[in-house]
Amino acid sequence: MQKPFETGSLNKAAENTICVLLIEDDESTAQEIQIELNLHGFVVTWINNGRDGLSSILTSPYDIILLDRMLPFVDGLTILTTIRKEGIDTPVLMLSALSEVDERIHCLRSGGDDYLVKPFASEEMAARTEVLLRRRNKQLHGTILSVLDLHLDVVSRTVTRQKKTLDLLPMEFRLLEYLAKNYGQIVTRTMLFEAVWGYRFDPGTNIIDVHIGRLRKKIDSDGLTPLIHTVRGLGYILSENF
Repeated sequence: MQKPFETGSLNKAAENTICVLLIEDDESTAQEIQIELNLHGFVVTWINNGRDGLSSILTSPYDIILLDRMLPFVDGLTILTTIRKEGIDTPVLMLSALSEVDERIHCLRSGGDDYLVKPFASEEMAARTEVLLRRRNKQLHGTILSVLDLHLDVVSRTVTRQKKTLDLLPMEFRLLEYLAKNYGQIVTRTMLFEAVWGYRFDPGTNIIDVHIGRLRKKIDSDGLTPLIHTVRGLGYILSENF
């Protein structure tokens, strides 16, 4: 099996090391991805064709798979459907130059966990990878999400800060819940559109800005420690230390 390179700043045997399998036939794209993921402490194994990539998935455990749609020998969609039939539920982030909505829907319904259109910003690719890993690892337990003195009950759909109940609209709650589940991590506008509004594209409206503004007035009012922050050019983050 060909594995052109395997890199990472952490020892694979080390506890909590995240092992990423990247199946991508374009070397320059693969190198850009592995450099960005290495910066986040991930160990990246790159394979440049679908045949060897599928074999590696079937024989070796990985925490997440970044899978190109168009590959030599075996295409990405065939790899995806094959591993799902085999009961392998490793998160898969599809990478593709095919931007048609039907193509995205087909890949997602075939078992893909997310879909990123080329060309993409390496920072967004890393952010999406981290989000999928957090979902996979189930790091958030129970029904209460807490950040400092802010508490969200995802069952009763209630929010309190300093024990005061806040009146949020349903969409505001969904937005705050997504930010809280990704606490301490930057989420892009595209990620918010997909997760909260169900859009696979940016509709070119200021709907996110409007809702973020309303949330800030309710969450960060009365001289409280600001929790919702704008990261210029990237997106938003929920954190008490920013």
